[in-house]
Amino acid sequence: MNHKLKAFQRLLDIMDELREKCPWDRKQTFQSLRNLTIEETYELADAILNEDTNEIKEEIGDVMLHMVFYSKIAEEQGAFDISDALNEVCDKLIKRHPHIYSEVKVENEEDVKRNWEQLKLKEGKKSTLSGVPNSLPAMVKAYRMQEKTAQVGFEWNNKEQVWEKVKEELSEFKETLDNIELKDKKEEEFGDLLFALINYARFQDIDPETALERTNRKFKKRFQFIEEHAPKSLEEMSLEEMDALWDKAKELE
Repeated sequence: MNHKLKAFQRLLDIMDELREKCPWDRKQTFQSLRNLTIEETYELADAILNEDTNEIKEEIGDVMLHMVFYSKIAEEQGAFDISDALNEVCDKLIKRHPHIYSEVKVENEEDVKRNWEQLKLKEGKKSTLSGVPNSLPAMVKAYRMQEKTAQVGFEWNNKEQVWEKVKEELSEFKETLDNIELKDKKEEEFGDLLFALINYARFQDIDPETALERTNRKFKKRFQFIEEHAPKSLEEMSLEEMDALWDKAKELE
């Protein structure tokens, strides 16, 4: 047996045994595992940002365990088993890659993504956006919606137009701050501004979620440097004193 198949079979066998003998594993349901799966997914996302291959390997295993766990529960219910899930995604990949498995010709990556969205609609998807999960974080969701609608032609012609939209939304947001009659609209206009900035990031090949997370990490590292090197409690320090330590943290980077 191929070593990859052997490892996968080992996981399936362990899952069968745990489901039979372990009180905790026997108790789990789709719903009880859901939040744990989300947590494991974020841990994998962290490992990817850290570019730590050993950590990525470990987190892939944890996520894979959850997939096998869901399939085991479904098998017990007579709904489907892991082979059904795997065969379904294999069939989907073959169907949505006609440039590999049939005579369709493509010129580039954009053609591939455009064909993918068109095939999904032919399969009965009611909307180009139906594949974007409602529970995605808002920034990731905005980026994915913009990507998907672009594949069917709902797209700006160039990044200069998008930048003009950013400036327009910034002006409208500022107006809500300056005009007391528009105060109730400031959240809406701020959302529009963020959406436009995310769109501009996409045109610049920047992943806004990753960019913001890297800034979060940078802020955390610098602020913790301030905490560690403060000569007195932060409450007793002036902003200028904290800024001096902030600048020192930047220099050390």
